[in-house]
Amino acid sequence: MKTPFSILLSFFFLMGTVGFAQEHSIPKLENPITVEYLKKNLWKSQPRLVYNSGILKNLKSRLKTDSVLQSMHAVILEDADAILDQPLLKRELEGRRLLAVSREMLWRINMLGYRYLMDREPRILDRINEEVLAVCGFSDWNPSHYLDVAEMSTAVAFALDWTAGDLPKSTQDLAKKSLIEKGIIPSWPENGQSPSWAYGTNNWNQVCNGGMIAASIAIADLDPELAAKTIWRALDGLPHSLVEYGPDGVYPEGSTYWAYGTSFSVITAAMLETAFGQDFGHWEYPGFQESAVFRTLANAPSGWYYNFADCGDQRSEGGDVILAWFAAKSGNPHFFEKKRFLKASQIPDKLFRLSGASMAWLSQYQEEDGEKVPTAWKGEGSNPVVIFTGGEDDPHGYYFGGKGGRGMVNHGNMDGGSFIFELNGVRWSIDPGNQNYHELEKVGFDLWGRCQSCERWTLLTKNNFGHSTITINDSLHRTDGLVTLTDFKDGTNPEATFDLSPTLGDLVKSASRKFVKDSPASITIEDEIEISEKTQLITWQMMTIADVEIAEYGAILTQEGKSLKLENLSHPGLSISVISLDPAPLALDRQIEGLKRIEIRIPAWSIEDGKTQIKVRLSGE
Repeated sequence: MKTPFSILLSFFFLMGTVGFAQEHSIPKLENPITVEYLKKNLWKSQPRLVYNSGILKNLKSRLKTDSVLQSMHAVILEDADAILDQPLLKRELEGRRLLAVSREMLWRINMLGYRYLMDREPRILDRINEEVLAVCGFSDWNPSHYLDVAEMSTAVAFALDWTAGDLPKSTQDLAKKSLIEKGIIPSWPENGQSPSWAYGTNNWNQVCNGGMIAASIAIADLDPELAAKTIWRALDGLPHSLVEYGPDGVYPEGSTYWAYGTSFSVITAAMLETAFGQDFGHWEYPGFQESAVFRTLANAPSGWYYNFADCGDQRSEGGDVILAWFAAKSGNPHFFEKKRFLKASQIPDKLFRLSGASMAWLSQYQEEDGEKVPTAWKGEGSNPVVIFTGGEDDPHGYYFGGKGGRGMVNHGNMDGGSFIFELNGVRWSIDPGNQNYHELEKVGFDLWGRCQSCERWTLLTKNNFGHSTITINDSLHRTDGLVTLTDFKDGTNPEATFDLSPTLGDLVKSASRKFVKDSPASITIEDEIEISEKTQLITWQMMTIADVEIAEYGAILTQEGKSLKLENLSHPGLSISVISLDPAPLALDRQIEGLKRIEIRIPAWSIEDGKTQIKVRLSGE
């Protein structure tokens, strides 16, 4: 017998999850969802997930003249054709994850489903049918790693919706049964507790709740009570991840995780709009719109990301379809990568797996005046960041990123006070970036623990020894010590100051780091440190893959035929040291060709009056 929704809802309120304790400080989404609301307001005709009849009509009309739509459309059709020759998917795990299979299914349905929406070809429908039957025949969608379930649920829900009742009834019945039994029901554990992701603060919340919304809308006619309570929980839980964008739009997990988490927030908002006529507050959520500026500025002139946290190194050559949703909403042309979209057919990489859905908002984009992306920007929050650039026409290709934060943040590292610096197309100060999770996990490495003594911090990519920051006594940073932004000035010569004291702990009395763009081709780093009785050694460090030649004033770095001067302005009597990290210290470390750490080491006994300033200037031609 089904439990009445009202009783379940009351019980859910009494469960006392961690998320509920924070609710007083978290802006909420609108959440009117009940069984009655669902039955009255859910759009009856299909498609109703991202697409509806009006969006399709507009898309087909604009496709006749819009070069961006034509470029993307042609590639999607080609990809859909190519899928017809591929074997059907199998339930093959990589370590503990089925995620690669789920993502492949989501990509296939985006390609095939979009093509069917546009042309209604019987052979495409037949292949969608085969794809759905294959994955619904899996024993499960791997609920122990719920991202896998969420992406698979989204794919199957799209397949049902975008074929609008054209699949065989037996397939529709099986798909809905699978969405319930393999998708939604495992998200309601028998012990009555909410799964951690439902009210979590990271991308899992966005992806899993988004997937459950897609599944719930797809099965609402079959089990409206289950659908209503699941959508209600999702709308109640999503703010716990959305709040992380505040106050200025920084995504704490880095730019590639912005693409992941935000892609599902975008899809969720788009589905809610087409299914219910509103997004229940996603677009207006504090910091969410501003995150488009963060995403834009995280793309450096070199083609690399500002790759802090567990972020990938280099971006795809294709247009950013998630950023384009913000362009469609705002009309801001700075978020619409027209040139990249027009080159879609020339790019070897596969289109993003939500590209079929993205044609809905690409077709809605209307250019309007929008604020230019600033050349000096700060984003505060749990992982504060500052970025200085030279602007669109900068002949130097100037790019600087500096950050605060702490290791305890989602996907965080011990990188408070670290920086990257690009000039003339070369990244001189680097972040070592992310490394493959499965390769670490398969040997039993504890990658996800964040306590001070956890194994994660033995990796060069995760600890402070692999970042351009300050280290005291050759010790690890404090993983719970939050480095905050204390001052910011924009203008021609922007400045930003971070308080490093919390992450250095009692090894110093205080420490701050100021970054100053003092010319169009230089950055100065000024550290103010007051030592404590525990201070023995201060190490200023910069990570680079450039060749380094020691000079009287500091060092000359050379790379790709370019050069950069490193001047030790504050301690000219101390020689620069260069520590080779190729190979890296551990076999499990990410191996980066030519990696080295430039150091300035200052013994505490040499510091007079307990205070010192370290001032280093990096300047190019």
